[in-house]
Amino acid sequence: MASIFSRIIAGEIPCYKVAEDEHNFAFLDINPVAKGHVLCIPKHEVDYLFDLSDEEYASLMLFVKRVAEALKKTLPCVKVGEAVLGLEVPHAHVHLVPINKESDMNFFKEKLSLPAEEMQQIAEGIAKNF
Repeated sequence: MASIFSRIIAGEIPCYKVAEDEHNFAFLDINPVAKGHVLCIPKHEVDYLFDLSDEEYASLMLFVKRVAEALKKTLPCVKVGEAVLGLEVPHAHVHLVPINKESDMNFFKEKLSLPAEEMQQIAEGIAKNF
């Protein structure tokens, strides 16, 4: 059975897409810890990041870097934090979060609820800078 992320890639579930290439896909997290929180995923569904082939892993990490650069151009921040965590979706994914202080990466704090228009505006900004 396809993961929710595979269903997003297939267009079965809507998302705020920010970037895509032949092997990878990036979209805004709908439960962000900060404005601009992005998830980067391989199109090949694999539960565990380190089960990707070396080529797939390298492709994903280079894609993540490009998305992070676009994110930093779009939203003011000191850095873009990267995290690999989450057991809730059995599809490897990398979180990118614009940060100004380390506590901005706290995944246990209450998540933001942003209006659809703002999410769309952020996604379009990142996509433009990708």
